[in-house]
Amino acid sequence: MSIEALRAALPAYARDIATNLSVLAEETVLPDQAKWGCFVASAHAVGEPSALRAIEAAAVAAGLSAEALEAAKTASAIMAMNNVYFRALHLMTSPAYRDLPSRLRMNRLSRPGVAAVDYELWCVAVSAINGCGACLDSHEAELRERGVPTAQVQAALRIAAVVNAVARVLSAESAANPQKWGV
Repeated sequence: MSIEALRAALPAYARDIATNLSVLAEETVLPDQAKWGCFVASAHAVGEPSALRAIEAAAVAAGLSAEALEAAKTASAIMAMNNVYFRALHLMTSPAYRDLPSRLRMNRLSRPGVAAVDYELWCVAVSAINGCGACLDSHEAELRERGVPTAQVQAALRIAAVVNAVARVLSAESAANPQKWGV
């Protein structure tokens, strides 16, 4: 399934989501690797099968390398762990836990296999989906320090928001109409 097929699969009530999906797929605010990595990392974060397959296929067709595809998946996996841990620390009232080392392996954060800016953008996208303010702040600060324009960070957030919405709509439609969706 292509992005356009994915867009066409969305029901009429999600017309704005479908339009946003097309606009973001064509947008040039981010370089292609950064953009398609945001799409892939976001699709992995939400895990809805139809959206995930369509987005991965579109990313590969757009030229996302095998290394970048793997790194985007890694960003999603690492953030799935970190977002829970650091969101919990942020929400807990006791500061005692913040002083303890996390003792969680995160080597790929320092050696992602792609440009650090791209990886940081992917971490921002996934952290937005997972709702971790601490991780959002940390990765956004790293991007700012590297001179990334706010419009590029915003583009990563917009991709995350739209991919999340696409996945939620498809999941809801599948639950409501299992025969139509082959479930």
